[in-house]
Amino acid sequence: MRVRVKICGLRTAEAVAAAVRCGADALGFVFSLSPRRIAIPDARALAAEIPPFVARVAVLWNPDAQGVLRVCESFGPDVVQCEPDRHGAAPHLGRAAFLAVLHDGPDVAVHAHALPAGGAVLLDSAGQGGRGVAPDWRRAAAIARTRPLVLAGGLTPENVGGAIRTVCPYAVDVSSGVESSPGVKDPALIERFIEAVRRAGDATDGGGVTWSSVLGC
Repeated sequence: MRVRVKICGLRTAEAVAAAVRCGADALGFVFSLSPRRIAIPDARALAAEIPPFVARVAVLWNPDAQGVLRVCESFGPDVVQCEPDRHGAAPHLGRAAFLAVLHDGPDVAVHAHALPAGGAVLLDSAGQGGRGVAPDWRRAAAIARTRPLVLAGGLTPENVGGAIRTVCPYAVDVSSGVESSPGVKDPALIERFIEAVRRAGDATDGGGVTWSSVLGC
């Protein structure tokens, strides 16, 4: 299966160009408090250089409704990545698709089951992501058997192959694992990461399934 790749926390034209050149399927721009936070105008300028069929993902952490609306109206993402509300529902996103974020824990499978059937889920470590901490891959694998799973947290060029073999995710998401220092992406690490994903995911096309179709774009 061809495993998709999202490079998250992009802040420079160099990093965006490297991710696109190496074949990333989605690029994430962080609009919440983080070493990778980017201003909406700067993200919009970088996103203008992204070619068609590469998804632009707005990444937020437990946002309020106004925060989501502001990002959707000002940035115009293809996908909004954030936690669902306490009832498991997506915020109002306009034309953007929703990627629900779940944080790892003993009851994460219960939370995944409570979400609408068939929707994609991003599983990150407990607490806030971007810290290089991995979720439990066994719990991740159990969720991946029931719905498209984007695996995040603690992935690097060295361990992503093992993660893919263990979890069988639809996609993988990396941020700190391709950085030379917090918030600074390393183009060489981006290239190594995507090459490792491609080797582990084999050369098949996943049955023609696309990132957009999984997210309902």
